[in-house]
Amino acid sequence: MINEFKVKGKELLKKIEELIHEGNIRRIIIKDDKGRTFIEIPVSIGVIGAVCAPIFAAVGALAGMAANFTIEVIKKEEHQNTVDAEIIDEEHF
Repeated sequence: MINEFKVKGKELLKKIEELIHEGNIRRIIIKDDKGRTFIEIPVSIGVIGAVCAPIFAAVGALAGMAANFTIEVIKKEEHQNTVDAEIIDEEHF
């Protein structure tokens, strides 16, 4: 599933932090208003704490470069997680 958000430069970092903390995000792509990709952030369960600091620094610097951004968010497939859980449950019976 892919979602897009339009944000102003000053709102960029806050929105990225919110998305990362949601926990069901696989990848975040930040684009300018012409559709050019500035940065792609792979997000996994292990991306927390100190690992996020350089990402937030890069996004903060990027926010000062342009006025408008599109954040493309690729979410983890809920169906895939459900199928995996069903397979695990079947193995125990």
